[in-house]
Amino acid sequence: MPQQLTVSLIGLGLMGRPMGHNLLKAGFPLVVWNRTASRAESLVAAGARLAASPKEAAAAADVLITIVSDPPALEQVLWGSDEKSGGAFSAIKKGAIYLDSSTVSPALARKIAVASTTAGIRFLDAPVTGGTWGAEKGELLFMVGGDAQTLEAARPVISVMGKKIFHLGPHGAGQTIKLAMNLLLALQVDAFAEALALVTGAGLPGENLVEVMQSSMARSGVLDVKAPVMLNADYKPSFPLRLMHKDLSLALDLGNQIGVPLPAAAAAREIYNSVKGSSKDDLDYAAVYKFWQR
Repeated sequence: MPQQLTVSLIGLGLMGRPMGHNLLKAGFPLVVWNRTASRAESLVAAGARLAASPKEAAAAADVLITIVSDPPALEQVLWGSDEKSGGAFSAIKKGAIYLDSSTVSPALARKIAVASTTAGIRFLDAPVTGGTWGAEKGELLFMVGGDAQTLEAARPVISVMGKKIFHLGPHGAGQTIKLAMNLLLALQVDAFAEALALVTGAGLPGENLVEVMQSSMARSGVLDVKAPVMLNADYKPSFPLRLMHKDLSLALDLGNQIGVPLPAAAAAREIYNSVKGSSKDDLDYAAVYKFWQR
């Protein structure tokens, strides 16, 4: 795919903004839109064009990427509430590629896929993992559902933002794997918080647990990152707790739909919900440890 093709990026949060900078560094003309326009400032300063609406951004795109907070936000961006302020989907050019890198339900991904096929748009559900540091370095991991040929056409754009791209099956497969992945991450961090509370409650330094754990079969990549955050109680969000709570809810909804019980996920969501409800700040999901620090 030639780099002169225009990429439009909708959603400039913790992940979207660094993804946009990597696209600009790679030479792609970039059009951006975000509900809070000020979040586009660094991208505009680097050469991006700020669109006035999702529809305007979509109309300019040879490749459209959305990465927004939740299913309602995505549906609002795509279909909008009126012709003036929304409706990106109605403006995407026939033959364009559309990648959704939000974390939403597989059912919504399949709904978008059906609408895309009808409109002659090539769609991939392509959620990401790797944290803000991965987004900044262009080292995200993409979990992709959809047509293999579309993925190959989109690969030059995706590879600017990610170091690993997994084609996991038909539309919805990317979102299914992403929800399962986030379920694992949520449970690992929750389990470590519980174990850490046990150790510190017994009067021992939490660092002792980390030292032994990371030298044993209990070692965890996510805890390489999150254990220091929890020990230092520095909960500046890399992955906000509110979004992990949302993803646990989506995983539980999917489990209910397909008849798979998720008792550990249900218990963890209650703990995340408690911390979310008691905090006025936007915290990283490692702040689940606060449940035991009251």
